[in-house]
Amino acid sequence: MNFELEKQWRSLQLKLGEKMGESPELDSILFVIGLQELNMDFKNLTKDQKVEVMHIGLCVVFTPQGYYKPKGRDKDGWIHFESLKKFPNLNSDEQEEIIKEAIIEYYNL
Repeated sequence: MNFELEKQWRSLQLKLGEKMGESPELDSILFVIGLQELNMDFKNLTKDQKVEVMHIGLCVVFTPQGYYKPKGRDKDGWIHFESLKKFPNLNSDEQEEIIKEAIIEYYNL
């Protein structure tokens, strides 16, 4: 376990929790990032659209590492990305760690 990463992650959760009223989990943070990037309100989204918002959040945080590149927006304002390179084969703990690192980097920019 990367203790420094976990310390930074918990600090980010606390900071975001002050704004949200509770300490958000990873999926919730990706969802918020997606909403911010889309400049959308979540109230009228379908379940599938909410999953797509989280995917957009994931693409956004991995853009600086060169995994994705924004291609533009469609007529409804949804951002589309081009995949530039494959992720390494990682177990679930390693996947979670690189996602946390990317989210921390996103908020530190």
